[in-house]
Amino acid sequence: MSTLSDILEFNDHFVQKREYESFLTDRFPNKQLVVVPCMVTRLVELLPKAMNVRNGDVMMIKVAGAVVAHPFGSVMRSILVAVYKLDAQEIAVIGHHGCGMVDLRSDDLLSRTTASGVSSDVLKTLTHAGVDLDGWLTGFKSVQESVQASVDMIRNHPLLPKDLPVHGLVMDPETGKLELVTEGYAGNVR
Repeated sequence: MSTLSDILEFNDHFVQKREYESFLTDRFPNKQLVVVPCMVTRLVELLPKAMNVRNGDVMMIKVAGAVVAHPFGSVMRSILVAVYKLDAQEIAVIGHHGCGMVDLRSDDLLSRTTASGVSSDVLKTLTHAGVDLDGWLTGFKSVQESVQASVDMIRNHPLLPKDLPVHGLVMDPETGKLELVTEGYAGNVR
């Protein structure tokens, strides 16, 4: 059986048994918080437990490395929707120790793309079209510095209120301990 088949079979039983009822909530986050964590599997259950959040409490925008890479990319668009349509009042960017984005090299990823069948002509075309594959597919040296860079990108966005609290944290994926990188209340009154 395939992964998708397993999921769909489980889902049929989940719906038939009405197990969804314990998760019912509206679209507005109870804690008025947007969390931008890494997409890593180790945090799927640990992060919400460590933060004392349940279904309906926060909006999560998961992305590799918890990196907000572009001021007009999909992560920032999601943040803007959360703030202006879903009444989010704070944002927390949460990286983690042992992140796979640390020391990620574009040449390694690009060689894997060609090994999987992507033509080197495609890579050349993208490069000639102005796509900076090296920059786009390169990770970072320090999770703390990366979290701070993402926080700065959000804090300085021209379409967000200047007094919006944006926090940066780093999690230990073994213990769930959160370390503060930067706190967003300083000078902010909400």
